[in-house]
Amino acid sequence: MNRFRHVLVLASLACIASCVSAQQPAPGANADRPAVLRAAREVMQKARYCAFITLGEDGQPQARAVDPLGPDDDMTVWVGTNARTRKVAQLRKDPRVTLFYFDSAAPAYVTLIGTAVASSDPAEKAKHWKKEWSPFYKDQHRSPDFVLLKVKPRRLEIVSQNSGLINDPVTWRPVAIEFP
Repeated sequence: MNRFRHVLVLASLACIASCVSAQQPAPGANADRPAVLRAAREVMQKARYCAFITLGEDGQPQARAVDPLGPDDDMTVWVGTNARTRKVAQLRKDPRVTLFYFDSAAPAYVTLIGTAVASSDPAEKAKHWKKEWSPFYKDQHRSPDFVLLKVKPRRLEIVSQNSGLINDPVTWRPVAIEFP
């Protein structure tokens, strides 16, 4: 009987500990938002390229490397691409995207989860042109094949030890912030 009580007490303590840890704030909940955004920008700029992930026709995530422009002040990212690519067609059906940046030297990563829309607006294309895209478009931003993808974030996740932004040691959840 004593053994049963001992097990019962241990199980109760484990349950209490579990409930307490479940009530702990998510990693980064108390992080300084401007500091998180500064660290994210640094990782994104050092990484230069990122994985651009859409949902394919069969619902399977599709990843490809892109050379993005940005982020802007509101963390909007711009990607230049050919208007006839799979990613543009996929975005017309489902605008949800994920951008994944990885800085192997740090190591650190940023994941941007949001939505993307394609723009052929000449003023937008000129404003958000990146000279590194020139080899792909003969007429640069004036090319009819060139379309701009505007990625608006809904959520940002980051792990950057250099910035003191580390994931939860139990769940491995990264520091995260939401956007309106």
